[in-house]
Amino acid sequence: MRATVPRESLADLALPPDRDALAILDRQARHRIPFLVPERERRMAANSFAFLRGAAAVMAADFATVPRTGLLVQAAGDSHIMNFGSFISPEGRILFDINDFDETMAGVEFHVDVRRMVASLAVAASDAGFGKKHQRKTAAAAARAYRERMRELAKLSPYQVWQQRVDLSLELDRIEDKRLRHHIASALRRLPADQMVDDDIPHLDSASSGTRFQDRDGTIFHGHNPETQALVSEAAAAFAHYPSVLPPERRHLLARYAHVDTAIKVVGVGSVGTLCAIALYLSPDGDMLVLQLKEAQSSVNIDLVADPALLTTGDEEGKRVVEGQHALQAATDVFLNWIPVGSHPAADKRRFYVRHLKTQRLSSLADFIASDIHEADALIAYGELCARTLARAHARTGDPISIAAYLGSSTVFDDSLAAFATDYVAINAADWARLNARILRNTTEDRSGRSGSHGSAVLF
Repeated sequence: MRATVPRESLADLALPPDRDALAILDRQARHRIPFLVPERERRMAANSFAFLRGAAAVMAADFATVPRTGLLVQAAGDSHIMNFGSFISPEGRILFDINDFDETMAGVEFHVDVRRMVASLAVAASDAGFGKKHQRKTAAAAARAYRERMRELAKLSPYQVWQQRVDLSLELDRIEDKRLRHHIASALRRLPADQMVDDDIPHLDSASSGTRFQDRDGTIFHGHNPETQALVSEAAAAFAHYPSVLPPERRHLLARYAHVDTAIKVVGVGSVGTLCAIALYLSPDGDMLVLQLKEAQSSVNIDLVADPALLTTGDEEGKRVVEGQHALQAATDVFLNWIPVGSHPAADKRRFYVRHLKTQRLSSLADFIASDIHEADALIAYGELCARTLARAHARTGDPISIAAYLGSSTVFDDSLAAFATDYVAINAADWARLNARILRNTTEDRSGRSGSHGSAVLF
């Protein structure tokens, strides 16, 4: 395979001359809720890393001509470094894993995920003010960590691979950066006290005696006009139907809680514009449970699937997300499920899946990196942790022996991916600049009384 697809070729990316990143985003926006599209663009315009987060469709299109090794996996699909995180498993273990699967697809080249991960590291390093040398070093370290972890996993049986977990208490010895190691160790020592409510978690409105979500800054709302009220009603109908698609034992568990409120929750960057909602459930003695409903659209990676037979049938996008998460994630929550098409009118217009939205979580390592990204060594250490996690996920659904053999023991793969990542920094920066220029142009036109196609918009 190395003779057919040299590892050095992974450094290259052939972009078509008529490539237009904004046109790709605009085509995707046609399937989004119109009044939320400007909010998505505003979030993407914040910095070049935010643009990369929201531009999964652009990178997927750029990968249309990547080398085909035939080494296929269940791709996470959107493996930038902010889509990894720490959480407590149902067994009480503190795990680190991939936490976003909206773009997951089976039958995709293994290096597609690795490329997005190392590119996100290089872009993050660039945003932090580090030069090309350090961008390359950061990306190469992650590629090396992926390669070395895959070679370790290749020595295990398939069952042993499946049982692997990225347990943070066991990862401490691997992390060289003292600040990141101290951050993780402190979180472990404070458990369970460190399972703290964070700013992204919905709060309850005191005026409602704790039976209604508190509206917040256009990110959580119940509907203030016919359009938003219709979205809340659509989400509430889906939540009402959801218990019927659960296995009996989990249906019984949910039945011990009463559904008391539904609200729209605008999440992330790439997901903005899809219908995302939260539901509040209360037990008779006031225990709170929050479920999240997410719209599942077609994966941006659909054209990267090697075998058409692996494509989702029956337009079951929610099923694709849920099955992909079960395949890749070491421990999934008990409420994760999709609403089948045709089972209820709520699933006929949009495709949905539901999951548990934890009201408490460990302090996010990704948030720690985002706030202290000027620490070069911390970013490298975090990238290596993400890379080892990605290798574990790929080894569950691909052939770790074949992938490890292709990667080899030299640094050829590391150097090639690092070269790709540093080149992509410039590509991504140019796309981000074009988005900002368009927003500025349309905002100026709006202020002068002319309407632009993507001008500023008020959420309500």
